[in-house]
Amino acid sequence: MASLFAIVILCLAASAASQPTRQVTTNFTYPFNFVSREQWGARPPASTYSQLSSPVPYVVVHHTYIPPACATTDVCKRYMRSMQTTHQVTNGWQDIGYNFAVGGDGSVYEGRGWEAVGAHAVGYNVQSIGVVMIGDFVSNLPPANMLQTLKDFIAAGVNLGYISPNYRLIGHRQVSATECPGKALYNEISTWPHFVQNL
Repeated sequence: MASLFAIVILCLAASAASQPTRQVTTNFTYPFNFVSREQWGARPPASTYSQLSSPVPYVVVHHTYIPPACATTDVCKRYMRSMQTTHQVTNGWQDIGYNFAVGGDGSVYEGRGWEAVGAHAVGYNVQSIGVVMIGDFVSNLPPANMLQTLKDFIAAGVNLGYISPNYRLIGHRQVSATECPGKALYNEISTWPHFVQNL
């Protein structure tokens, strides 16, 4: 009986060892300024989030269009609160729809975070991280610091185990009848590694 018990323990240990490990975000140093929900003054979600199964195979890029670009952290925080109010109060959603946002200050703002299903791309919410670039990028590209932060953010998600190393990068317009993430931004990300035209 003892030897059978030992075999079971060894099997369980081997199974656990074969599972991919995910780093704890609190022990991870981001290569950009990371602004938590608490730091930008988020209200709590209206209900419990659905759990996102990681690593996700897609990263969906958006732009806000409105609100416009924010150049300072204080303004970006205000825009995050404004978006949360629109999504929760006007739209009746449980929280801000995006998992994360990138501001014109080069910071990443935590929305629903890494582990919650977002409300940003119908049909893809359960298999993606949705990141929105704050501003209108129909005619003009985001500043270079925002684009670099987006690249660094995706790389961090891969390193943390939340985004698949073989992820597919797409724009919101590819899965919904929308102009988002803006023509200029869409044309830019279409040149990046991992971008896919046909889903």
